[in-house]
Amino acid sequence: MLSIDWRTPAAYGHTKHLPAAGFAWEYLRRNDEYRNDFNAIALTGQAGGPQLERFALRWGLRFPKRPRHIA
Repeated sequence: MLSIDWRTPAAYGHTKHLPAAGFAWEYLRRNDEYRNDFNAIALTGQAGGPQLERFALRWGLRFPKRPRHIA
């Protein structure tokens, strides 16, 4: 459960300066179904392949490609 009081306007002052992606994230992370899906993937320890693809498609997410080697 989130610890902010969503009824308090002061809790959302920062959203006036968020880009669209940041605002979408603020909305999405409060969705119980999203959090349940995320936790299900996180608990498996195998966040890749078909499971991640289904998750991304369901929630309209895009994940940047990660480099194979960190410089």
